Amino acid sequence: MNTERCAESGKASPIGVFDAGIGSYAIVEKLRKSYPQQDLIYLADRKQFPYGKKNYRQLLDATLSASQFLLSEGCSAVVLASNAPSIVVIQELKQQLPVPLLGVEPPLAEACLVSVNQQVIVLGVESMVSSEAFSRFLDRETVAGCSVSGINASSLVGLVEDFSFIHQPQKTQQLVSDFITAMLQAYPQTDVVTMSSTHLPWLKPYFTSAAPQIAFLDPADTLVSNIAPLVTTGRGVTRCIATESRQYPVHEFNIALASLNSGLVAELVSF
Repeated sequence: MNTERCAESGKASPIGVFDAGIGSYAIVEKLRKSYPQQDLIYLADRKQFPYGKKNYRQLLDATLSASQFLLSEGCSAVVLASNAPSIVVIQELKQQLPVPLLGVEPPLAEACLVSVNQQVIVLGVESMVSSEAFSRFLDRETVAGCSVSGINASSLVGLVEDFSFIHQPQKTQQLVSDFITAMLQAYPQTDVVTMSSTHLPWLKPYFTSAAPQIAFLDPADTLVSNIAPLVTTGRGVTRCIATESRQYPVHEFNIALASLNSGLVAELVSF
């Protein structure tokens, strides 16, 4: 039944994109603009929100269930559009899926190349920057001679989830500016920052206003390039689906999508 539904809507080979929060819509938007004929299934797993506060086993179970559901919907590839599980669980997740799985990771090679001072900061949620997997990632990916540090930016995620960044710009700017000031007090030579939570790129204008001398990099740009070999020619249809919980009902997610002028309406699913 699911395969028939995909075929009827023109999704001959859709790519699935999923996360638990609204932040990942930025990745969907980039994919739609870069590959306008690619069919997408965008899953917001609101029942599992937030990924950023889950431990390893919880992250693996949640992301595996979401990935398997997207496969049942006919997806030929899956994008894990969340930085924390992309660092923490993606290697094990890849071993359990029969299709290509791409994640979003801090673009450290680019960051170190751009950095004049060789001081890079990775902003992410607590479960990512405090994990052993993140430490191993830094050891593996950091360019020799470049200093890279992770900072917990969980306090900024709420500014996107509750849409303060749209409806309360002065409050948002003050909180972002205070955060950047504290960061620069701790790491005064910082000149490149990777926005390694899918929520954070929505705050880029505020980051740039707070510190115009710093280059703020979006990991989604690397993902968009890496996914090119998996792109197929369809009808450019994006189907949006979402799970829900009492705290995060699907109708509130649809209000968020409307606030972003996405043109999407999420269909409730469960798995």
